Amino acid sequence: MSGHSKWHSIKHKKAAVDAKRGKIFTRLIKEITVAARSGGGDVEGNARLRKAVSDAKAANMPADNIKRAIMKGTGELPGTSYDEITYEGYGPGGVAVMIHVMTDNRNRTVSEIRHLFAKYNGNLGESGCVGFLFKRQGYFLVEGGLKTEDELIEIALDAGADNVEAVEGNFEITCAPEVFEGVKEKMEQAGIQFDEAEISMIPQTTVKLTGKDAQQMMKLMEMLEDHEDTQNVYANFDIDMAEMEE
Repeated sequence: MSGHSKWHSIKHKKAAVDAKRGKIFTRLIKEITVAARSGGGDVEGNARLRKAVSDAKAANMPADNIKRAIMKGTGELPGTSYDEITYEGYGPGGVAVMIHVMTDNRNRTVSEIRHLFAKYNGNLGESGCVGFLFKRQGYFLVEGGLKTEDELIEIALDAGADNVEAVEGNFEITCAPEVFEGVKEKMEQAGIQFDEAEISMIPQTTVKLTGKDAQQMMKLMEMLEDHEDTQNVYANFDIDMAEMEE
């Protein structure tokens, strides 16, 4: 999963910029609204909404914004109706890419996503063309040096995680999606702090990229992430960290 954690590291460096541009709040509000619409406005009784609200609080979103987003989802306040869509395609070098979007205009979004793929030497594919290369899992990224590998393995596995892997000086921990919240809570109680904690699509194989393919793949990821309708982007590339940071 090294490509997965490397991209998270790059995203962290962009987080402050994204926050200033309001993009983080926009994505979180969409997720809260859709979660409330699909599962009701009771935070305790709606696991997806509970996770969305937790993420919003972690991003310092005001409580009033969270409340309004929930009420728009339940219909207590007027709001935009979003469709959830997952697009799949191929990036430079045959990299598998999945993009989860929320949109109020399907035709506009698919046209723009297709254009981005074409611009950076990729192509938008049919539904299911790359999904089998990913596995939906709970994912945690823990900074190295806070715990020894043996300590972290013991804590994580006792909490219900499936695997702990050392990558680029950090640790990646995975678990089944249905136990994600319980694993997160138990590890927090053990004093573990996370750089990332999410339910993600984890690539099961990776494609090594260098040179022009690597540059185009990074640009494609950035443009897909920056699209106004994008919620998450997943890809199975592996690029050396020094090359990614360029």
